[in-house]
Amino acid sequence: MSDYEGYCVKCKGKREMKDVKVVTNEKGRRQAKGVCSVCGTKMNLFLKSG
Repeated sequence: MSDYEGYCVKCKGKREMKDVKVVTNEKGRRQAKGVCSVCGTKMNLFLKSG
């Protein structure tokens, strides 16, 4: 079970993310990248800095 829940553009709703990797982008913002647990579409979630 994942700690992250993001918006899936294919399902058009909030879904749990699986295979999550937390990365830092080139501008220094942290992101959680994973796939939708229902349809498998790639998902991206910006995280709070802190």
